[in-house]
Amino acid sequence: MNSDESEEEKVWLITGCSTGMGREFARTALAAGYRVMTTARNTATLDELIDEYPDTARAVELDVTNQDQVDAAFKTTVEEFGRLDVLVNNAGYGYLSPIEEGDLSEVRAMFETNFFGLLAMTRAVIPYMRERRSGQIIFNSSQAGLMSRPGTGYYSTTKYAVEALSEALVFELAPFGIKVTAIQPGPFRTDWSGRSMKSSESTIGDYADSVHARMAFARDMHGEKPGDPLRAALAVVDLVRAENPPPQLLLGRIVLETYRDKLSSIQSMLDEWESLTLSADFPAVGPPDGV
Repeated sequence: MNSDESEEEKVWLITGCSTGMGREFARTALAAGYRVMTTARNTATLDELIDEYPDTARAVELDVTNQDQVDAAFKTTVEEFGRLDVLVNNAGYGYLSPIEEGDLSEVRAMFETNFFGLLAMTRAVIPYMRERRSGQIIFNSSQAGLMSRPGTGYYSTTKYAVEALSEALVFELAPFGIKVTAIQPGPFRTDWSGRSMKSSESTIGDYADSVHARMAFARDMHGEKPGDPLRAALAVVDLVRAENPPPQLLLGRIVLETYRDKLSSIQSMLDEWESLTLSADFPAVGPPDGV
């Protein structure tokens, strides 16, 4: 960005703005003065945002699993606003199931949205940002991208893939002035565990008291989770304004505490099994005899 341009002249492109965190990201960015291309599979869901911010908000139809719509969303953003500075990859949904029960067609469909759709959107903007030697890409990952638990293993697998992609891009794109951050929200009051949630239809009785109980707990928490989508959106605005944003940003006390517990457990495991780990290398070559 040139020194004579204001911060708010930046243009955002946000996927999945019809509800939940994506909608809050869009509304908060617009309230902060940014220009935003909002997206949804049904653009009628975005009319309220467009009416509220007619000068700075636009809408385009986008299913991230449709490559033509992905390309069109990027092209339309640049045509409408003359530039693109920030991509927020937000579109995605959850699927609850024990690994054994999971419907693989549902799992593949979730991967198409949560990972391959996100990948397509990212690849669409990288050449433009690389040529301009500036830009920012933010991935809405999840606490599930840091730790996998019973019932959310398939969902976590999609988010672990997002984390791996983001980590590689941090290094690959830094030479071109492109900033990359993955955010990891904990439990937030969105539709993730409500109408947006999918789950396996078949059930195996042996999982009733373990995985199914945890799945039921996740559904019962809907509407009562501690995370505030507005405060998450404000944090994303802070990321965009930061000179050196972090490669990862955890959002919420629960994810912070549980991830610290996981890191401590990992450290203990590494220490306990260090000797066996090191035994896998070729034996160290010592000094010649007599030295």
